Amino acid sequence: MAATEATRASEAPDATYDVLVLGAGPTGENVADRAHADGLSVAIVESELVGGECSYWACMPSKALLRPVTARSEARRVPGLADAAAGPLDASAVLARRDDVVGHWKDDGQVRWLDAAGIDLVRGHARLAGPRRVSVGGRTLAARHAVAVCTGSRPVLPPVPGLAAAKPWTSRNATSAKAVPGRLVVVGGGVVGVEMATAWRALGASVTLLVRGDGLLPRMEPFAGRLVAESLAEAGVFLRTGVEVSEVRREAPGGPVTVVLDSEVSGGSGGSGGSGDEIVADELLIATGRAPRTDDLGLETVGLEPGSWLRVDDSCLVTDVPGGWLYGVGDVNHRALLTHQGKYQARIAGAAIAARARQVPILDSGPWGAHAATADTAAVPQVVFSDPEAASVGLTAAAAERAGHRIRVVDQDLGAVAGAFLYADGYRGRARMIVDLDREILLGATFVGPGVGELLHSATVAVAGEVPVERLWHAVPAYPTISEVWLRLLEAYRSQGPS
Repeated sequence: MAATEATRASEAPDATYDVLVLGAGPTGENVADRAHADGLSVAIVESELVGGECSYWACMPSKALLRPVTARSEARRVPGLADAAAGPLDASAVLARRDDVVGHWKDDGQVRWLDAAGIDLVRGHARLAGPRRVSVGGRTLAARHAVAVCTGSRPVLPPVPGLAAAKPWTSRNATSAKAVPGRLVVVGGGVVGVEMATAWRALGASVTLLVRGDGLLPRMEPFAGRLVAESLAEAGVFLRTGVEVSEVRREAPGGPVTVVLDSEVSGGSGGSGGSGDEIVADELLIATGRAPRTDDLGLETVGLEPGSWLRVDDSCLVTDVPGGWLYGVGDVNHRALLTHQGKYQARIAGAAIAARARQVPILDSGPWGAHAATADTAAVPQVVFSDPEAASVGLTAAAAERAGHRIRVVDQDLGAVAGAFLYADGYRGRARMIVDLDREILLGATFVGPGVGELLHSATVAVAGEVPVERLWHAVPAYPTISEVWLRLLEAYRSQGPS
């Protein structure tokens, strides 16, 4: 810590609150709201826009770009609508709606919510200045009970020669671009890569998707990546798997970018999208990983490594800092890098902060208790808003086996249920549930198909609630809906005989 910071931290603070929250994204807002609802005074510090990454550069703008894509795709498969939906998307209208969804990158509405909630907003870059102290500009704030780090994560550029100088797109650029690029190369087969390849191809770009591994969506069941890859190929995306980028060149700012592939591994599947082992494009999106936004946060003043993920317990209390006052909530703890999980953790952490402030014991709350983020390891739901959608919760079959569970895998054709037949002609999809044979409960479920994101919460309730399979027989799906696949899954499970 610099001498001036050390001196400043030892002086009387400019303001003192019960709780200080660093970062006003969805996670920070929920920590602040929960703590304030329990009677604690709270200030939240933000250096950018109140509402954070999700509101302006991630969840909301990306789904605004993707919704017209899936709506048109589904309409094209419904007789009576197919002809009306045959034309191209109006890219300018889609981008304009995206701009409306993000409030034109202004946070007035979010600030009004903070004001109405009674939470103080401090603008500026926050840095820890010792235990329970935070410096913001020339001010020092103090916390009586807790400081919650909710600063999220940022995209990471791999160490590829020429890449940084070429100024590639990251996820922020991909969701906020003002025009459709003629040619776009996307590197990365995870959620961001798949969703942005889907969106920009539908909006008119020629898209090449480069994947280092052998398939898409590697954290999901393998069939999810295969079905999405097939759909992307049908939409005209050039997909190459098993490739690595060895060099990137951009001769002039705003000019074409050349992506050079490693000649030893560049023989992946799909179209080349370019000539030989070089691909020329107008923009390059790198979607290959994220790092915590903790590199300039003053972690060294409390004995932590700058730029590191924060190790926490189930209440999101940082375990490497003594005194029980520092919390790491959301992406920064690397438990589950999803907005809804960050908000879930925020509810848990906010309740834990309030309980500790009142000196209420929480150590015996146990799994699924009021102060334990158990779902981070047992029931994490996620939807990939591709075409078709892919949705999953809990463990995959491979993960369940690695964890030592004795399981049964049950698969069903989603397109075979009456609800899917009515939803769209030629509906293609698949459903899978993973059953723990020893406890007769669901460990996980995966759905791939149009509209399956809305099926996911029922699976999440079953997994998080550890609902016995026999009881699920009494959860009757309405007819004719796609959710009737639950009955087909349970019938298939029973037909396989005793465990």
